[in-house]
Amino acid sequence: MELLFLAIALSMDSAALSIANGAKCGNLKLLKIIKIAFIYGFFQAFMLFIGYILGLEFIRYVEFIDHYIAFCILVFLGLKMIKESRDSGNLECSIDLSLKLLIIGAVATSIDALAVGVALSFEGGSILLSLIAVGVVCFIICIGAVYLGKYLGEALESKALILGGVILIGIGFKILISHLFGLDI
Repeated sequence: MELLFLAIALSMDSAALSIANGAKCGNLKLLKIIKIAFIYGFFQAFMLFIGYILGLEFIRYVEFIDHYIAFCILVFLGLKMIKESRDSGNLECSIDLSLKLLIIGAVATSIDALAVGVALSFEGGSILLSLIAVGVVCFIICIGAVYLGKYLGEALESKALILGGVILIGIGFKILISHLFGLDI
């Protein structure tokens, strides 16, 4: 049960980004939704694995800047979405959902998984079960989140995109504040 809650918690940043993608791109087809969810789920599991393998040696070097990297990427994506909300007169996808930007978003939203992987390396146990659980749970949550974003996009038009951008910026600030001040927000 603890692993399920961990997987859900790690998926929340990716879910917020998925909602935003669905809100801006109301015409997403199932294959594109699966692609988005797969990339986000894969990177949650991949970063968990990297953290597990590299352990404390790597975190010692990255922990001083990881929150700045995540903050900058999420604020950039959030501001970009808010700016694009002015052009949301239709539900045609007018944001770039290229593989490159999906991967950038996936990395930004999975940095916490890197740190969790380090913690899991101390526990021993099977990393394989954790990787599968985190990846699959994130994949499922992101599919639902894209559809939720599509629904919100139809109902609220540009307001949903602004909300998605504000959520991403909020997540960026949450990551930055929690790392700088040691708060568990």
